Amino acid sequence: MAATTAPMVVVASIFSALLFLQGAETTTFYVKNNCPYPVWPATLGSPPLPGTGFLLNPGGSASVAAPPKWSGRLWGRAQCSISGGSFSCASGDCGTGQVECHGAGGVPPATLVEFTLGGYGGNDFYDVSNVDGFNLPVGVRAKGGSGRCGNPSCPADINARCPEQLQVKGVDGRVVACKSACLAFNTDAYCCRGSYGTPDACPPSEYSKMFKSACPKAYSYAYDDASSTFTCAGADYHITFCP
Repeated sequence: MAATTAPMVVVASIFSALLFLQGAETTTFYVKNNCPYPVWPATLGSPPLPGTGFLLNPGGSASVAAPPKWSGRLWGRAQCSISGGSFSCASGDCGTGQVECHGAGGVPPATLVEFTLGGYGGNDFYDVSNVDGFNLPVGVRAKGGSGRCGNPSCPADINARCPEQLQVKGVDGRVVACKSACLAFNTDAYCCRGSYGTPDACPPSEYSKMFKSACPKAYSYAYDDASSTFTCAGADYHITFCP
């Protein structure tokens, strides 16, 4: 059966009509797609949000409300289609066969936006991470709030500069995602495990340096905390694909 994206427009309309209830104690994520192609954002967290996957066409936006103390991640899926009644994506796919991820995480490599809301000192902790690799450019901007409210981001198209040994290619042969060295080689040295499980024993590799050079405000490997984690209190957040 030929692939089609038509049913997804209906799903997106339903999602937009069911935008999550918002109250004084919630944090709102304003998600926007500035890419010239559709993106299917997905969420995974505790507690689960009422919607775990939706479509944003180019220029599209949606707002997602998270409850106090929510902890989780958001990522984008790309080159998605329905074939034989099953939904799947070339990158970031969560394997449910549906637009909704229903508690399943994205298959790496995928660029992650990570949040812990209302953590130590009442602060939100957030970052953009390429620790498991990259698939889509994304950035975060705090709206209001106080503290070290920085703007983590990975605006570069790392797929265009991805080393061959880290590349993930689609059916057309084009690079759709870029693995981290840990994901590609699964060694203790690249994954900062075992005897390499401390910052001193696990310095950045040539591969993580490539990620960091492309995206200085995003995590490039496990011990990249100093320049990659941000805190803010009482903010909402704009999350933009292709910022």
